[in-house]
Amino acid sequence: MSDQHSFETLAIHAGNTADPLTGAVVPPIYQVSTYKQDGVGGLRGGYEYSRSANPTRTALEENLAALEGGRRGLAFASGLAAEDCLLRTLLTPGDHVVIPNDAYGGTFRLFAKVVSRWGVQFSVADTSDIGAVRAALTPRTKAIWVETPSNPLLGITDIAAVAGVARQAGARLVVDNTFASPYLQQPLSLGADVVVHSTTKYMGGHSDVVGGALITGDPTLADELAYHQNAMGAVAGPFDAWLVLRGIKTLAVRMDRHDENATKVADLLTRHPKVDSVLYPGLPEHPGHEIAAKQMKAFGGMVSFRVAGGEEAAVEVCNRARLFTLGESLGGVESLIEHPGRMTHASAAGSPLEVPADLVRLSVGIENADDLLADLTQALG
Repeated sequence: MSDQHSFETLAIHAGNTADPLTGAVVPPIYQVSTYKQDGVGGLRGGYEYSRSANPTRTALEENLAALEGGRRGLAFASGLAAEDCLLRTLLTPGDHVVIPNDAYGGTFRLFAKVVSRWGVQFSVADTSDIGAVRAALTPRTKAIWVETPSNPLLGITDIAAVAGVARQAGARLVVDNTFASPYLQQPLSLGADVVVHSTTKYMGGHSDVVGGALITGDPTLADELAYHQNAMGAVAGPFDAWLVLRGIKTLAVRMDRHDENATKVADLLTRHPKVDSVLYPGLPEHPGHEIAAKQMKAFGGMVSFRVAGGEEAAVEVCNRARLFTLGESLGGVESLIEHPGRMTHASAAGSPLEVPADLVRLSVGIENADDLLADLTQALG
């Protein structure tokens, strides 16, 4: 599949070769652990054991690489499994990483409670501020970690600018592209070394699979990541890989609708008397609006807002919602609402990444926009 094709075409066709035996247009689910070899050491098609490689996972990995414009994609059992593999590939004890001051709670937990026990140090910086990123660097900095848009404060980081800082420091730039998806943003083209995804979210898109991915344009790094993926073993199973591949085929049309609905939701919230502030990069008053408009095709389906009345008022908004389902995760076709401080980001409590207690996060789905607006209006009271 030529990389000259449009995103929509690649999403449907990259990695999706018709089955040579039957002509099936959807790759089969190779629910198999091992493969018959053509003699000792004679691998048929490169397959020997499904931890090392599986044809369904291969199809997904080829698709991921094509969509992000990378040399190689790797599929994992979860987004955090992908992050863990990446960190153990890039780092050794004593190394240092700069992480965002508004990173996903699970990412912060991985650094603060797991990787730090291995002797890896990290500093927290506002990655939207290039000066703050530079100030956080040390002689041992091996990676700069960026989320843009960030989770849950919807902060925007200038990927190209931070890529320049990383190159000067001899560090790798890692970009978590989960909130944007490759349809809206392609960090490798802006200078990133590795892209991270929780494919559970927009890539899968239907709240029925957990998965993760790494994509890179560096062939040497790709080989190192693949070695660790096999050595550590937290790979995507064949059915999970098939579900993500299925979801990706409609990614473009879904993201268009997510963005359209989120724009309407953000507009409603900015005018509501019980909302103190709205965090959405599509709003002209958002501090990262101009950068987001430059590096993203559109602004995505995630909206956060702060509720007048404080924490208890924010919790009550979550509890009163009916069409917006109270639940963690994001990126599915259905709309979700949550209180990050007590739910997805509870692990960041008491840290520099603690989120405001009055914050509500929305994953705006693809339902009828008027129905979503009516539900938020009644939930806000």
